[in-house]
Amino acid sequence: MLDGLGSHRRGMTSDSTCNREGGPPPGRAARLARLVATLTAAALLACGGGGGDAPASGPCSPPAATAVDGPGWFGFGRDAQHSALGAVATQSLGCIFWQAPVDLAPQLTNGDLLTHYGSPVITRQNTVIVPVKTTATGGFRVEARGGNDGTVKWSMASDYRLPAHRWIPSFNAVLAAPATAGAPVRLVMPGSGGRLLVRDDPDADTGATSTRIFYDYAAAPTTFDNTVFINTPLVADSQGNVYFGFSVSGPNPANLSGGFARIAANGTSSWVSAAAASGQPAFVKPQTNSAPALSLDESTLYVVANTSPVSGIATGRLLALDAATLQTRNAVTLLDPATGASAWVSDDSTASPTVGPDGDVFVGVLESNAPGHHFRGWLLHFNAALTQTRTPGSFGWDDTASIVPRTMVPSYTGSSSYLLLTKYNNYGGSAGGDGRNLVAVLDPGQSQDDAITPGVPVMKEILTKLGPTADPEFPPAGVKEWCINTAAVDPLTSSVLINSEDGVLYRWHLPSDTFSERIALNSGRAQSYTPTAIGPDGRVYAINNAVLHSIGR
Repeated sequence: MLDGLGSHRRGMTSDSTCNREGGPPPGRAARLARLVATLTAAALLACGGGGGDAPASGPCSPPAATAVDGPGWFGFGRDAQHSALGAVATQSLGCIFWQAPVDLAPQLTNGDLLTHYGSPVITRQNTVIVPVKTTATGGFRVEARGGNDGTVKWSMASDYRLPAHRWIPSFNAVLAAPATAGAPVRLVMPGSGGRLLVRDDPDADTGATSTRIFYDYAAAPTTFDNTVFINTPLVADSQGNVYFGFSVSGPNPANLSGGFARIAANGTSSWVSAAAASGQPAFVKPQTNSAPALSLDESTLYVVANTSPVSGIATGRLLALDAATLQTRNAVTLLDPATGASAWVSDDSTASPTVGPDGDVFVGVLESNAPGHHFRGWLLHFNAALTQTRTPGSFGWDDTASIVPRTMVPSYTGSSSYLLLTKYNNYGGSAGGDGRNLVAVLDPGQSQDDAITPGVPVMKEILTKLGPTADPEFPPAGVKEWCINTAAVDPLTSSVLINSEDGVLYRWHLPSDTFSERIALNSGRAQSYTPTAIGPDGRVYAINNAVLHSIGR
């Protein structure tokens, strides 16, 4: 989905989604045109589809349970660099073993599901922790389910409150190391007033719970609950330090303003305002939904701060902070590489920084002159110190790039040590594209001319794959769009796992450049982009139509 402008498909509506088979709501294209003309729109692109709930495959009876001890999936994009790199061979996409709702009260806008859902978090022992929205306007809990058959082991409610939003933001938990060496891992999730709720030993049926906070919450709990809101996913380092962003909507006794917080495993904490960290008072908060990222040595924290304009588009800066002190090391304004103007940094997007194996940083934005780049935006690219701007990718809207080891593409002959996987949709209708929606593997170290804006160098396309399902709304060659905001990468099978708006999960086998497997999840629902993930037993997890699916052989 696109933020603020209109959906990418169905003529870029303000209600865009994944998997949609019906036509756009009446007047959607006209509404988009008005939004673009005034640059006050809040509609984003999403993946869309038809509606209907019956899976076309499965469900299957799960096999006998066995003990599992394998690589976990710790949070959004798997790790603190958001690489989405799996570490176990995925099972074949043969069956849906179990399903679980991630929203007990889905809210549709003109048939579209404009809610971002948090990524499942999966322990080494195969406990799948599912963030669940419980009411129409909010209300959240996590459910810990056995990875084999989905049986609920325990659940824990959160008093978390949503920040100001248009599309409902994601509620993301994270696994964090304990304060005491040798103790079990902890589950950490957002609570109200900027607090963190902690549950020890998530693999156990029972566990101690506690709360962490970075200021004197007890001084005025009601005021803080009403004015301080965690507005990014949580990220943890290997020592159990947890990082997140928060927005502030009004005066409070602690004189908090929107910013970034660090709470250590032992409970000590610090915070810095977005304005102070960015060096410019206009950048008043973290970009909503944008997860902080850590450098490979965990010494630098990368975050995005943005403005909160009454009208017009939000703009932003990428910040490099000292991960221990939150002092600013450097900051760079996010610019549209075609126009040179400040890019659109939307709160409807979940695009988050990705840190490459060489330390380079990638972050997605929308174009400044939307739909001048067909609402694709750009994947901006910087060196680790943020002192050099490097070749961008030609798509950045609501997408966090995944890391693809070069060995996964035997035909690749370039010099880069790794490649990137991104959505590459070319939204049709009012967006201006041809509706030929692609997913792409890109070379961050080589360039080619941008196909939409000639003269702008962009990352070289190494592989692209057209969506397989025709979309009659965009004749003659339009296809259903890809519907991912972070896609799991499996180096052991040289494949990636990607959702489409046609309601199907695909395995793209990179050496053969084929869809070697596919499984239908349902008949499709227009929705915000969703993540895929990999469990320690090789199961694949995908969200479609507000349901999490556990898929394997």
